[in-house]
Amino acid sequence: MKFINYLKTIEGVGVFPLISLLIFFSFFSVLIYMVIRANRNAIQKHKNIPFDNQLN
Repeated sequence: MKFINYLKTIEGVGVFPLISLLIFFSFFSVLIYMVIRANRNAIQKHKNIPFDNQLN
């Protein structure tokens, strides 16, 4: 029996792709929002960490 035949026997299996799409879209929407709202000074500080020669 092929894998597609197993999926046809599961009740309500068609909702899982929709849930996956919603999770994917919401995750990246929140990520884009956080990037846009990020503090510019903190970004500059973190950006320069590899070039800092000081040890804290």
